[in-house]
Amino acid sequence: MRRIFRPSPRLMTMLAAIVALLIVARVEAKSGDTYPRYMSPADRPAERTLMLATTTSVDATGLLDVLADAFKADTGVTLKWIAVGTGAALKQARDGNADVVIVHAKKLEDEFVRAGFGVNRRVFARNYFIVVGPADDPARIAGASTAADAFGRIRSAGLPFVSRGDNSGTHTRELDLWSRAGGKPSAAYLETGQGMAETLRVTAERRAYTLTDTATFQALKGLAGLVPLFESAPDLENVYAVIAVDPARVPTARYREAMTFIAFLTSPRGQKLIGEFKGQGDRPLFEPLARTPGVDLLK
Repeated sequence: MRRIFRPSPRLMTMLAAIVALLIVARVEAKSGDTYPRYMSPADRPAERTLMLATTTSVDATGLLDVLADAFKADTGVTLKWIAVGTGAALKQARDGNADVVIVHAKKLEDEFVRAGFGVNRRVFARNYFIVVGPADDPARIAGASTAADAFGRIRSAGLPFVSRGDNSGTHTRELDLWSRAGGKPSAAYLETGQGMAETLRVTAERRAYTLTDTATFQALKGLAGLVPLFESAPDLENVYAVIAVDPARVPTARYREAMTFIAFLTSPRGQKLIGEFKGQGDRPLFEPLARTPGVDLLK
């Protein structure tokens, strides 16, 4: 006679508990978790992060917040950053404090790459520098033929000029323009040692002139009396590049994540986000450049 197996009440209770746990785990996984919530913190996978040292303009405008959210959604990598001038950003990378950099001073970038600290430099966006000053334009720079000519007019008129003085990309371009204009003015020249936002505020307070990028200027409020006076000249093009830190020189650099970020910035999705970003204004602040026909990505 064949015996029929009848599970005991205790076994049935145990089986029900196991099924319940499996259902909970499945529901939680569907809610977006990559691991069950009852897993101990020690057993959970480490978060993938990427440390970026960046020029201030892409941070001050809010562009990085948009890019970071999309990058995390696409790749699962959390982007963290420190916003400083280009010179300071490259130093952070040299010191092992960043895995990737966003900068906009070709001369400094080339030195960084030649020294073996950076690899895979790619151009991904641009805007333009502008010379801003008081609306009545006492130096008459609006009629200048070039940016260097505009700087020369400011110096000749003995009018105040406010410089970042921080070895940033903007400061580097400013020094180049002073060199073309015959040298920095000996008087009425103030260095803030601060970022673009603070430098613009000081410029407005002193009714002075300064060099700034269009994105930061358009994004800031409270700059009463300060207006763009010289812009759209070929010598004011402002190109942004992204560079991975070379792990052969900086062993702690997260090269795989850095290359994933570079691929994202130069992808159709990343370029679309950059081109459509308007911040608080009504027009785009950056022009995507990585996929523009005829543009050299190493420009």
